[in-house]
Amino acid sequence: MTGIRVLVVDDSVVIRKLVSDLLAADPDIEVVGTAVNGRAALQKVAALKPDLVTMDIEMPEVDGIEAVRQLRASGNRVPVIMFSTLTERGASATFDALAAGASDYVPKPANVGSVGRSIEQVREALIPRIKSLVPRRASRPATLGAVPVAKPAISKRAAAPRPPGGYRLLAIGSSTGGPEALGNLLGRLPALSVPIAVVQHMPPVFTQQFAGRLDRLLGVEVTEATDGQVLRPGTVCIAPGDYHLEVVAEGRQLVARLNQQPPENFCRPAVDVLFRSGARVAGNGVLGVVLTGMGSDGCRGARDIVDRGGSVVVQDEASSVVWGMPGAVATAGLAEEILSLRDLATEISRRIPPLPGVAR
Repeated sequence: MTGIRVLVVDDSVVIRKLVSDLLAADPDIEVVGTAVNGRAALQKVAALKPDLVTMDIEMPEVDGIEAVRQLRASGNRVPVIMFSTLTERGASATFDALAAGASDYVPKPANVGSVGRSIEQVREALIPRIKSLVPRRASRPATLGAVPVAKPAISKRAAAPRPPGGYRLLAIGSSTGGPEALGNLLGRLPALSVPIAVVQHMPPVFTQQFAGRLDRLLGVEVTEATDGQVLRPGTVCIAPGDYHLEVVAEGRQLVARLNQQPPENFCRPAVDVLFRSGARVAGNGVLGVVLTGMGSDGCRGARDIVDRGGSVVVQDEASSVVWGMPGAVATAGLAEEILSLRDLATEISRRIPPLPGVAR
């Protein structure tokens, strides 16, 4: 079987060789070429027609963001994974690349102590993403906590009765493709009469930048969650990188609690942690939403929500970058609805009213 054909783009000869060698060592992947900047990358994408491109951001002549922008403007939909530095500047540039049409990103290793560990860190982050973004060309599924998702015809779960007192919490989980999907979904919603808690798989620094970007772009308040923060209706809080986000009840209020308990599904923050805590404190007053992402994080938490009478809806395969997380929930029979992003926003608005005085 032909492997996944990858083009490696970076202005550093050291990084090009490191990435090329670790990818070539995987039997499912074939490195078909390299490029030193975005201009050369555009030419080689046209000539080599790779299945996927790894792209550095800062490069001479044409940088990675502009290269992605030109690829998408030409109608080319080849998946692109960006290499990002774990800095505020790197995070900001990464979100610019995702907004331009990049599929995902991999942080460059930092403070890991050895070249060998750096290579392993890149391998662990990069190869599962490649196999998730080009699944039909891989002979075996990506790992990184992923449960291979069968894709039979899926019947919708019977809708749970509407909670007598209404919903108390909207909990959302996402991963690969999530930043764009979250921006799209939240941008279609009014300020709701319940708080929104979000787990998006991201490292530290990135979550703060992401929350700030959404806060500027959307018509609602978006913050990176802090320990002890009261979750107020009409606001969105996003779990910080490297911290689990739990929701607890203090009197009549819902409050955010952060911890660094061990990762779940190889993730911290983990969607399962948020969903499980929401089900525990709000029972049938939780509406869980699972968006695009690789792996199966959120599936066990979705079962906790359903077992306590709550509701779960998921993004459909057609609009997902990777249908791992929502597909796992759907295949387990836990999803009441399987919908596009546009229809998810409509369904959420149907179930949860806006804040008083806010037009739908």
